[in-house]
Amino acid sequence: MKVARSTKTVSGQPVSARKDPRTVVLDVIIGALGLLVLVLAWSFSSRMFFRPPVDPVRSGSSAAGTIQLDVLNGCGLPGAGTSITAYLRARGFDVVEYRNYRNFDVRESLVIDRAGNRENAEKVAYALGIRKSNVIQQINQDYYVDVSVLVGRDYPTLKPSQ
Repeated sequence: MKVARSTKTVSGQPVSARKDPRTVVLDVIIGALGLLVLVLAWSFSSRMFFRPPVDPVRSGSSAAGTIQLDVLNGCGLPGAGTSITAYLRARGFDVVEYRNYRNFDVRESLVIDRAGNRENAEKVAYALGIRKSNVIQQINQDYYVDVSVLVGRDYPTLKPSQ
């Protein structure tokens, strides 16, 4: 009489259905690397297309260099000017001074072109999240900065406070 041999193991799975431990490890590594590639691709596309880097270099002038600016706190919130200054300096802008504005009733933040190059003012506005419609020009030969930032009551909506 012939006895039929079982191909099942103690775990109840057929011998051919067991995976080699090396294959399982390779599958986990491939999955982790695939996830890493997806995260890096998302980070790259986010940085390049949705939040492109800020350019703090002067444009359109013979004197190349970093955009110089001053920050005026017109909203009255303590530390708003300091926060904007730290944010801009971290992005490569040269903030030469920050101080309080003559009053604290400025509704919307403004970026003021002082040197006659609106493009520099728009770079600063972009860095802070200020609309282009709030970029104005007031050329003043007594100012030694390219741009002035007047922080208004909309400070909580600007990039440094988010």
